[in-house]
Amino acid sequence: MPRIRAASVAEHRSMQRAALLDAARSLLSEGGTEALTFPALAERTGLARSSVYEYFRSRGAVVEELCEVDFPVWAADVSAAMERAETAEAKVEAYVRQQLELVGDRRHRAVVAISASELDAGAREKIRAAHGGLVAMIVEALAEMGHEQPRLAAMLLQGVVDAAVRRIELGAAEEPGAIADAAVGMALRGVLG
Repeated sequence: MPRIRAASVAEHRSMQRAALLDAARSLLSEGGTEALTFPALAERTGLARSSVYEYFRSRGAVVEELCEVDFPVWAADVSAAMERAETAEAKVEAYVRQQLELVGDRRHRAVVAISASELDAGAREKIRAAHGGLVAMIVEALAEMGHEQPRLAAMLLQGVVDAAVRRIELGAAEEPGAIADAAVGMALRGVLG
């Protein structure tokens, strides 16, 4: 029987699950979805490959749980930045800048890798719902700015953010700060158009 490294079996399983998710984040951020394999997860965590299946039935299940755990943390960071802003325009700027600041975070790199992968319907739906929650955060600020279709504007604004994220991730010639400035400029000038 495997050695328990916690006060209880439940705590041990929780620690193992967290270790597997952390290993999955690392694999995704280092090598994309192709790197996320059960043998690689087993190697990173010191578990037997068969033990990984005790925690997750498939790569899709790992991805779904990462979405459930990491998207809310990311969204909370964006929400907190927006709450500190005093005007609708400042909220839009905070929405854009905070997402772009998170690009270097391992959780974000994993989310980007996840978003680019071929996933089962359940995982895709969780990603869509998480992105929908993120987009919903900015609708009120856009309405305050006088946009006639704030939901549509929010979705298009997220497209600008996503394009800026990809530009930063690719290691573009521009500095990340210049990309962020350009994205904020497009957001603030474009939402009233």
